[in-house]
Amino acid sequence: MEKIKAMITGVQGYVPEYRLTNKELEKMVETNDEWITSRTGIKERRILKGENQGTSVMGIEAAKGLLEKTNTDPKDIEVVICATVTPDMPFPATANIIADKIGAKNSFSFDISAACSGFLYALQLGSQFIESGTHKKVLVVGADKMSSIVDYKDRTTCILFGDGAGAVLLEPAEGDLGIRDAILRSDGSGEPFLHMKAGGSRRPASHETVEAREHYAYQEGSTVFKFAVTNMADVSAEVMERNGLKGDDVAWLVPHQANKRIIDATANRMGVGPEKVMMNIERYGNTTAATIPLCLWDYEKQLKKGDNLILAAFGGGFTWGAIYVKWAYDPK
Repeated sequence: MEKIKAMITGVQGYVPEYRLTNKELEKMVETNDEWITSRTGIKERRILKGENQGTSVMGIEAAKGLLEKTNTDPKDIEVVICATVTPDMPFPATANIIADKIGAKNSFSFDISAACSGFLYALQLGSQFIESGTHKKVLVVGADKMSSIVDYKDRTTCILFGDGAGAVLLEPAEGDLGIRDAILRSDGSGEPFLHMKAGGSRRPASHETVEAREHYAYQEGSTVFKFAVTNMADVSAEVMERNGLKGDDVAWLVPHQANKRIIDATANRMGVGPEKVMMNIERYGNTTAATIPLCLWDYEKQLKKGDNLILAAFGGGFTWGAIYVKWAYDPK
């Protein structure tokens, strides 16, 4: 009996209306548009404004749009997984809030925290619920409100991040379509180079941690860049090699949108030309767990049934990975 696989049967994204441009950042920190663009490829990023507006707000919008466009009854959703490092609160899980608000009353739900690799981790785990034969409809959401943990006095990080959400629906695959292979990795020794120091059980929030500005994302840029370039490229090449894929066989590289130079290095290592690389970093910046589903959403009308896609990411922790997907449907 042939093993059941999972396929993506729909994708939807959501980004807030407010655009934070490089020109606006010039008024906030010592930087300029040319410097940001040349080093990152970012021109603007979306920011979620308003009181009591958490990550779930964006995840709900992406999930609602996905259910509508796929004509899916929310009561048929059996699992909801949300990849995020900016949950609405420590508990309940942001996935629980999303599931409730979209009416997924028959699902169980939980969050995954793997920084920028979170969506890949969640996608692989979601696919295994399908592969087990016990579940037929799994909703995977990648969403982050990075503006809530970015220090807008730190020019090294505030230029990078934006807010957004993306969601995909997983169902049992037909033939050789769907999620074909995955390689996921992590290395906790990367903690000092990309982390948020306070707010957890090690350093709970206090007057001292707030005054020391320890509740913001910290990054040692040069070290993270070197690790990301090497590991994201290596794992992408590895998943291609073990599936007998050459650069010409890959229709699209779907990379995490952290830095244009990291994306270019990964594409070069894979032998994939720039015309095959999904890129929207100039409009959204780094939305952490949302970047890959937002790319799929932006490029959905260009995807064709049977296309070979390599999804690749690198994130804090360190975490990284690559997933080989054979796209399951033609543009609508």
